[in-house]
Amino acid sequence: MPDFAELTTHKPERSLTVAKRRTGGRNNLGRVTARGIGGGHKQRYRVIDFKRNKLGIPAVVESIEYDPNRSARIALLKYEDGEKRYIIAPMGLTVGSKLMNGPDAELATGNALPLRKILPGLPIHNIELHKGRGGQLCRSAAMASQIMGIEGDYALVKLPSGEIRRIHADCYATIGQVGNPDNMNVMLGKAGRSRWLGIRGISRGMCRNPVDHPMGGGQGKSKGGGGWHHPVSPWGKLAKGGKSRRKKKYSNAFIVERRKK
Repeated sequence: MPDFAELTTHKPERSLTVAKRRTGGRNNLGRVTARGIGGGHKQRYRVIDFKRNKLGIPAVVESIEYDPNRSARIALLKYEDGEKRYIIAPMGLTVGSKLMNGPDAELATGNALPLRKILPGLPIHNIELHKGRGGQLCRSAAMASQIMGIEGDYALVKLPSGEIRRIHADCYATIGQVGNPDNMNVMLGKAGRSRWLGIRGISRGMCRNPVDHPMGGGQGKSKGGGGWHHPVSPWGKLAKGGKSRRKKKYSNAFIVERRKK
């Protein structure tokens, strides 16, 4: 169980939250497109500043807060001009810490700089893939990447998966490792806690009828109607080992080393 010892307040900044509507796994036509979703505790979405585009203005950390929408904790920043923004809280960030965004910021935990300004070997997170779009990589609890080196206009970044990837050196990243490292050890403990998270139980395909699933039917615990059947989705698509990445994806040119060697 998480102890929440690092949290400093229990109420979010109301101006930085918006209503989060439930879908029940249904699309705009009312059809179920994501199975096993429904119920769950009411939540409000916290608007996170992934872009860190308020450059050159110092900010002070006002609080470390819980966010029901992500595994990481979030930190509330108050800038000198009075504006408040949420960011993902890295490890070691405390109330009262001073942060800044921009190429002239110090190499300190929580500061956001372009990749070309960050020393190789420092842990980074919230990494942009396209300049100005906002951080897209390494945003989960305990995630961190490393810059291996700079080649021309591109930085070689080693991701947590082991993949080494070229990212434009003008893209921004935040220094430090994402906090809440014990998230991976949390045990739900009971079915009801899954229901609080909006996750409903679904039956295995093997225990259904042949009309409902390709692996259904058969006498007893047979694998799909009497003969062995490779695990598939209800629509017959391979569920294990099948490649889902397009062979001619444009970003293949930026991958120096794949995560699966």
